[in-house]
Amino acid sequence: MTKTDHAPLAEAVSPRETPDAAIAMLDAEGTVVGWTHAAEHLVGYPAEEVVGRSAAHVLPPAQDAPSASAFAEQCRDQEGWSGTVTVRHRDGHAIKMTLRISLLRGPDAGTRWLVSVTDIGTLSSGASSNGAVRDSLLAHAPVGISVYDPQLRCTWVNDVMERHDGTPRERRFGRRLHDSLPALEAEALEAVMRQVLESGTTMVHEYRAWSSADRRREHAFSASFFCLQDADGSALAVCSMSVDVTGNRRARERLAILSEAGTRIGSTLEVMRTGQELADLAVPLLADHALVDLVESVPFGMDPSAGTGKASGRPHLMRRAGLASIDLGLLELPWVREEVIHPFPDSLFDTALRTGRSYLEPVLDTYSGPWVNHDPVRTQKVRASGVHSLMVVPIRARRCVLGLALFGRSEEPTPFQEDDLLLAEELVTRAALSLDNALQYARQRTAALTLQRDLLPHHVGGGAAVDVASRYVPADMDHGVGGDWFDVIKLSGARVALVVGDVVGHGINAAATMGRLRTAVRTLADMELPPHELLTHLDDTVRRLSEEDADAADETPAVVGATCLYAVYDPVTRRCTMARAGHPPPAVIDPQGRITFPDMPAGAPLGLGLGLVPFESVELELPEGTLLALYTDGLVESRDDDIDVGLDRLGAVLAQTGSSLEDLCSQVIDTLATQAPADDVTLLLARTRGLEPAQVASWELPHEPSAVRVARQAAARQLSEWGLEHLVTSVRLIVSELVTNAVRHGGGPIRLRLIQHQVLTCEVSDSSTSHPRPRHPHLTDENGRGLFLVAQLSRRWGSRSGANGKVVWAEQDLPSTAVAV
Repeated sequence: MTKTDHAPLAEAVSPRETPDAAIAMLDAEGTVVGWTHAAEHLVGYPAEEVVGRSAAHVLPPAQDAPSASAFAEQCRDQEGWSGTVTVRHRDGHAIKMTLRISLLRGPDAGTRWLVSVTDIGTLSSGASSNGAVRDSLLAHAPVGISVYDPQLRCTWVNDVMERHDGTPRERRFGRRLHDSLPALEAEALEAVMRQVLESGTTMVHEYRAWSSADRRREHAFSASFFCLQDADGSALAVCSMSVDVTGNRRARERLAILSEAGTRIGSTLEVMRTGQELADLAVPLLADHALVDLVESVPFGMDPSAGTGKASGRPHLMRRAGLASIDLGLLELPWVREEVIHPFPDSLFDTALRTGRSYLEPVLDTYSGPWVNHDPVRTQKVRASGVHSLMVVPIRARRCVLGLALFGRSEEPTPFQEDDLLLAEELVTRAALSLDNALQYARQRTAALTLQRDLLPHHVGGGAAVDVASRYVPADMDHGVGGDWFDVIKLSGARVALVVGDVVGHGINAAATMGRLRTAVRTLADMELPPHELLTHLDDTVRRLSEEDADAADETPAVVGATCLYAVYDPVTRRCTMARAGHPPPAVIDPQGRITFPDMPAGAPLGLGLGLVPFESVELELPEGTLLALYTDGLVESRDDDIDVGLDRLGAVLAQTGSSLEDLCSQVIDTLATQAPADDVTLLLARTRGLEPAQVASWELPHEPSAVRVARQAAARQLSEWGLEHLVTSVRLIVSELVTNAVRHGGGPIRLRLIQHQVLTCEVSDSSTSHPRPRHPHLTDENGRGLFLVAQLSRRWGSRSGANGKVVWAEQDLPSTAVAV
C-alpha cells in the first residue's frame, strides 16, 4: 500500500491507551535488577523493596504454580515461558495474571530475563480497549525486546528483534538505533525513549522497518517503551517491546480507503466523471498512476455489445474515462482523457476484457512479450514513466465487462501484492455499481430524450402570421428529461396557434405524457375552439389520463399534471387571443422594445381537479412586428434567484429589437446559469406579421337566395384582380355551396371573405351556431351533396365558432408562381 511520506506512522498514545503490562528485568540467577512504575502499581511493591531481591520472593506464586526451582529450569530449557498464573498482591489479595518470560542476550554471552505481567481483569475490561489490544498482541505475537542504557545504547536484546529488522544482535550492542533503522524513524524513536527516561511513563510509538522475513515490503511495528528503575528509583534503562502490526495497519488503511470510496466515487450519474473519480481516489492512496478505460459504447449510455471482441472478429474499442498520476508530466500522449484506445489482441488488457479476470504483475517486464513489439511508442512511454508493478482489474456489472482499471507504481518501490489486488478489486466493484447506475440512468434518459425530441415538432413555421424560432434544453443529469413541449399550429383564415406546456415530473413517463397532451392539443386545435374552451377540454383529458393510470392494478399510478399556455394570432385583425392554465404569462415586446407581461387570469394547472373556476381568454391587439415569447418556468426560475430576477433577465435580452429570432433564442439560453438547469428549458419566439389590405376582400350579403349570385360574381372579380383566373371555376362552386347553406340553414347577415396568403381561403359566416355536418345522401336524394363537392374542390375545409355565430371555410392551393401582394 502506498505511503504518502516517510514520517513515523503514529504518535505517542494518550495515558488511557498506555499498555497495562508490568515489566521487570531479572539477572541469570532470577534476581530483580530493574522495576517499573506499572509493576509497582500492579503488585504493590515499590522499587526499593524489589530490586536486588529474588523474583520468587517478590512475586511468590500461588499454589497452582510450579515450584521456583522447577519453574526456573523450565524457562532455561525453553528460553522463556508464557502462561497464566495467580500471584499475591502486597496487601495479600490474589491476582490472576498472564505471565511472559523472555530470554535476553547481551555481549560476552551474558543472559537476562524480562518478565511481563498483565492483569487478566484488565484485558477483559472495556475501560482501556486500545491498551488491552496491545497487551493481547504482546501475549500472543512474537515480541521483539531491546534494552537501552541512559545513553540509548543497546545492552540487551532477544532473538526476535533480528527477524523484525534484519540487524544481527552482535551489531546492536553498544550502538544506537541509527545503526539499524533509517535516520528519520531512529530520531523519532530516540526522542520517545528520552521522554520515557525523563518522565518514567510508558509510551507507545509506531515505526517502519524492513523485515528480514519479507524484504519486499516495509513493515509497521508498534513499540511500547518502559522505564526500568534501580533500587533508588532512578532511571536505569529503557526497554522496548515491539510487535509487527503490519496486518492491522494495512487493515485500517484498507477500511479508510474503502470509506473514502463511499463518498468520492459515484457522486453523480455521469459515466465519464465516475471513471475519473475512481482514478483520483486510487492515486496516491493505492497507486502512483491509475487509468480507467470504458468500452466505447458505455459513455454513450449503451451496454457493451456481446458481439464485440475476439469471438466476433471485431476488436475491442475503449474510451479513456479517467486518469491520474503523481507526476502530471507523465500524462502526455498516449495517456489522454476521452482518447479512443485499441487494446491489441492477446495482450494482458485484451485478455482481461474477454475473461473478466484481474491480473497482477508484481514486476512488470517492459522488455519482452508480444505487446512490446506491437506498440513500441507506448512501450517506450511506459518505460520512461518508470512503472515497475501493474494491476489490471476488469470493471464488471451484471455479467458485463464495462471496461478496465489499470493501476501502476513507479515512485513507490514496493511491488503490488495480492492484498493490493483485493483492495483494487473492491474499489473497482464499488465504482462498477456507480457506473452501472449511471449507465442505466443514461439509457433511460437517452430513451426519454429521444422520445421527447421525436414527439416535439422537428420544424416549426408560422405561415403568413408569424416568424418563429425555438429552443429546447433538457434538464441536468440529476433531474432527467422533463415533459416540456411547444407547438405552432396553422389554423384556418391564415391564423396560427402558439402552444407551450409543461408536464409535472421527469423521465420517460413525463415525456410520454407530454406526447399525449401535444396530440390532444392538436386535435382540439383542429376543432377551432377558442383558447379557454380548448384548455377546458384539455383539463378533462388530463384528468381522464390520471384516472386511467390509477385504475391500472399492475402499475404504480403516475402523477399527472401540467401547465399550458395557448394563444391564437390572427394576421388579418392583428389580434391575439390567449388563455393559460397555471403557466407563466407570455412576454410581449412591441416594435420599440418595450416589454410587458399581460395581466391575464392564471387558471388552475391541468388535471388537478380545480376546474371550478373556468379558464378565461384575453384578447390583445398587437402591432405588426410585435414579439411574443412563450416559455416554461425552467427558463426564469432557478435554485438561487427569485422568478422576478429571471423575468427581468429574459426581458433585457428580448428588448434587443435589431436581433434575429434565432440570435435572440441563443442569447436567452446563454443567460442561463453556468450549471445545467434543474428543469427543462423551452422557449418559443414569434414575431407577428400582418396581411396587407389588398390580400383580404370581404362582402356583406343579404340573407336571401339572391346572395348566392352576388357572391359568385364578387369572388370571380376579386380572383381576376389577383391574377388567379384559373381558380375562378372552383371558387365559384365553393362560394355557391357555402352561401346557399348559410341562406338555407343559417341566420342573420351573411359575410363572404377571401384571404390570399400561402393558400386561398374562402370564408362564409352567419349568425347561426349550428355547424354543418356532412351526411351520406341516398341515390335518389336531390340534396345533401354540397359539402362533399366542397371537400372534393378544396385542399381542406371546416367550420369554427365566431364572435356572433359560425364561420365555414375552405382552402385551395395557390400555384407555385403566385406571389402574395
